[in-house]
Amino acid sequence: MRKKFSELKIDAASTAKDLEDSSTSSISGNEKPTLYVVATPIGNLEDVTLRALRILKDVDLILCEDTRHTKALLSHYEIGTPTMSYHAQSKLSKIDTIIDILKKGKNLALVSDAGTPTISDPGVLLVAKIRETFGDDISVVPIPGPSALITALSASGISSAEFTFLGFLPHKKGRETLFKEISISERTMVFYESTHRIIKALTSLKEHCRGDQVVVVARELTKMFEEVFSGNATDVLAHFENNPEKCRGEFVVIVR
Repeated sequence: MRKKFSELKIDAASTAKDLEDSSTSSISGNEKPTLYVVATPIGNLEDVTLRALRILKDVDLILCEDTRHTKALLSHYEIGTPTMSYHAQSKLSKIDTIIDILKKGKNLALVSDAGTPTISDPGVLLVAKIRETFGDDISVVPIPGPSALITALSASGISSAEFTFLGFLPHKKGRETLFKEISISERTMVFYESTHRIIKALTSLKEHCRGDQVVVVARELTKMFEEVFSGNATDVLAHFENNPEKCRGEFVVIVR
């Protein structure tokens, strides 16, 4: 029977005080505080490494994009480590709180809702600030694992010897200029797109891309309705216009 862990609620104002008297984890193997940047599943909960599970269990605190989302993973693997939110809307005072915790010698893990933190993700701002504050007096340790970007490329059939990753494209300013650049690039181009803008993005690709360019759209990767669809820009746009139920979730778009 799966254990039931009692929930520990932590907010930015009380976290440093609550952790002050707790024992410091020794998993980093040295006396420096450690921030682990931990990749987590992008859909299928089985896609997590043994090392990631060990780190999440042993750190003093897990920083999450959404604590409710992360607790689903932690509960599945019976991990009771306390969590605290850190996301794009977090105030600067939240970063100060996290830095104070690290100064007390605590070891923290940073996770996103899905995949590898800091890759097109607000966690990069936190890592940058921590490096700026501590310099060589902290260990920032990547715990590799799932990434929607690499997962999509691996199944695309398109060469990834050279590629450019654009993250999420801007909503308005500079968007069409980017599509023009994508259409003439000699490298494989990859970007993320959302439910609400996937048709608009594919329409722009149809307008700018040559007929012999290959477009691959990967959606719902590792989930029940996973799909990797490829063709020219016209064919791919038609596929999703004719199947509006497939215009859900987040998408990885690859152009070559």
